[in-house]
Amino acid sequence: MTIASDRLQAIREQVQHHLDKDASEQLSPEQKRVLVERIKEQLTAHNAVIVAHYYTAPEIQALAEETGGCVSDSLEMARFGHDHPAETLIVAGVRFMGETAKILTPQKRVLMPTLEATCSLDLGCPADEFSAFCDEYPDRQVVVYANTSAAVKARADWVVTSSIALDVAEHLNAKGEKILWAPDRHLGDYVRRETGADIVMWDGACIVHEEFKARALEDLKRVYPDAAVLVHPESPQSVVEMADRVGSTTQIINAAREMDNPQFIVATDQGIFYKLQQQAPDKQFIIAPTAGNGATCRSCANCPWMAMNELESLAKVFEQGDNEIFVDAALGARAMLPLQRMLEFSASREASRR
Repeated sequence: MTIASDRLQAIREQVQHHLDKDASEQLSPEQKRVLVERIKEQLTAHNAVIVAHYYTAPEIQALAEETGGCVSDSLEMARFGHDHPAETLIVAGVRFMGETAKILTPQKRVLMPTLEATCSLDLGCPADEFSAFCDEYPDRQVVVYANTSAAVKARADWVVTSSIALDVAEHLNAKGEKILWAPDRHLGDYVRRETGADIVMWDGACIVHEEFKARALEDLKRVYPDAAVLVHPESPQSVVEMADRVGSTTQIINAAREMDNPQFIVATDQGIFYKLQQQAPDKQFIIAPTAGNGATCRSCANCPWMAMNELESLAKVFEQGDNEIFVDAALGARAMLPLQRMLEFSASREASRR
């Protein structure tokens, strides 16, 4: 089933209005200070904590850290929100992350700076079409990426993040299981190449990682010959094949800290640079080249939806009235099963490696 090209184009057109907006007026340091203090007061008053993704703006990540929250990949975000005693979770990321937090902690209130912040992988995998696709392959284990709706997760046997995708595929392949993978075709193809698993794939892609280009990366590598190339596996195969290290956001950060190279070319959302520079302050990070001036990600590797998480919207998060995440209880109970399986599998793997 081929859906990616037409659907990605439709998604690009859908987000174009965000890119066409005039750049918002830059906040002064004093304006930022006032907003940050207001947010801190509200977090305390509402027994709330910020759970932020690596791809959000540096000031959002810094605020989450300063207030005892979490800055990490989607797997650790899920764990943190599940385990933290706060009554309210403020999820700074995209909508599927808020849904995941609500599924795992249905008793907690989950708010987001805006519910408009979504994901092309989620949009590109409608639950009804995906369910019909699954029905065509009843003998396969359904493995879906975390970047999907609650309804898609509820149809799955497993949920994975990029940090444990290979481990889960290897586990299922060792048991002789065949896999139905969704929605990212680049990540699925990478998993298939690395594990040899029998995988059929839904045809979706991330509009940011889709834009990274191998030829331009080769040119940039000539400018920085000592730089190691770090690539997220949602990128096209031609880009992945040029990588010195392929991995999730957390694995990319770990690689930058551990490797001896003085410079790194990074093929993932530029929001990760905050944590990269924090963890490896003596190293230089260069964003991998994208598709040029017409790239949906603004040719700077920034997700337009992640960019919707702003200090102004965080300061109003308790006032908006239309930004709370709700998941139908029955649907959430079904989606909980593969999510819980993911968390238990990840914990077991980590324990075995200690």
